[in-house]
Amino acid sequence: MHLHEDLTFIREAALRAVDPARLVREQLRVAEGRLWIGENEWDLAELHDIRVIAAGKAAVPMAQAAGECLGASLTAGVLVTKTHHAAGHVLPDGFQVFEAGHPTPDMNGVRAAHAALRLLEDLTTRDLVLVLLSGGASALLPAPVEPLVLADLQAVTSLLLRSGAPIGDLNAVRKHLSRLAGGQLARLAAPAAVVTLILSDVIGDPLDVIASGPTAPDPTTYAEAWRVLERYDLLPRVPSAVREYLAAGRAGAVPETPKPADPCFARVTNLVIGSNRVAARAAAQAAQEAGYRPLLLSTFVEGEAREVAKVAAALMRSVRTYGEPLPPPACLLWGGETTVTVRGNGKGGRNQELALAAALALEGLPDMALLALATDGTDGPTDAAGAIVDGATVGRARALGLDLYAALRDNDAYPALEALEALLRLGPTGTNVNDLLVMLIA
Repeated sequence: MHLHEDLTFIREAALRAVDPARLVREQLRVAEGRLWIGENEWDLAELHDIRVIAAGKAAVPMAQAAGECLGASLTAGVLVTKTHHAAGHVLPDGFQVFEAGHPTPDMNGVRAAHAALRLLEDLTTRDLVLVLLSGGASALLPAPVEPLVLADLQAVTSLLLRSGAPIGDLNAVRKHLSRLAGGQLARLAAPAAVVTLILSDVIGDPLDVIASGPTAPDPTTYAEAWRVLERYDLLPRVPSAVREYLAAGRAGAVPETPKPADPCFARVTNLVIGSNRVAARAAAQAAQEAGYRPLLLSTFVEGEAREVAKVAAALMRSVRTYGEPLPPPACLLWGGETTVTVRGNGKGGRNQELALAAALALEGLPDMALLALATDGTDGPTDAAGAIVDGATVGRARALGLDLYAALRDNDAYPALEALEALLRLGPTGTNVNDLLVMLIA
């Protein structure tokens, strides 16, 4: 078996399964003067405006598909995606297009958020707002509540990311500092009908967490956002304006985000059209076609990347030694999103760190290879989507004079894996459904 070639075949199948444009086309149809989105149906003659907001790393292909389907029925749209994700694409007509910073928000994102806020003005019961949502939208549509400014959101985001906080904790805070997140887009759009098509990048697909849930009821509170900052010892470090605003929220001096019983959700439909599970199941099918016994273990994997890597390597050794949980040739699959607690000053991402730690745990073991993949094509603040390692990776590093243990200690996976030609560079994939871990044992 050709392990690295097989990993490429499996990866490509997984990404095809979560192609955003195809997933949107499956949900949206116009025929004979009528519009269908999922199970919702409208007479186009009775609709006044159809306005579209596309936000996230998959915003371009999602908006392209929606624009093709809606044609002249589209009134106006706002599209915001990550910097360089729109390059080389034919952008849909009728959209204001923005590229903005991620994971730390920037001024281009603020401009996009202002455009989205303007798009939500003066809506009536005869209007429809179609929201196309994918991972990254929390950072790409920063709309700080008054009196906060962009620098406040940047500081909070950076502190939480470096702390290793999971996405649910991060978004609990961001939702309470935003004018659009945490169901507030739905509040602004009322009384119009709202349909949100969602490409999920969050474990378990919780509507309130994906992209900070702009059209979903928010179960979190100002008190919970405060507790998150306490949990990671960040209260003394966040800007004073953030502390003061959250304190006012806890005291009831500013409105809460809308909760499930809020009437603003009466005409809102949220549909998850693609997820990590979809990609992982497609990867399992491809592995079977390549001659492996596939086993999808979980799409709920979380934890410190280097610790998750040790468990992955242990499972691979168990397959090789005991034929458990299944005999070779085997393909074990995980999906989810690990975290990295940054202790050093190096360069990398969670998938690169996981791959580096796995390489150390697999040292000297033949006929095994592991792929750690960020499905959006961007792992951390790098140009790599992840990496492929095997039992010979450490030996190759030693021959090159590389100290992989030192690289791991300094969170410096990128240069080590680059020197080993183990990095996976795909460019922006146009989709975003968390991470995949593919383990092959021949």
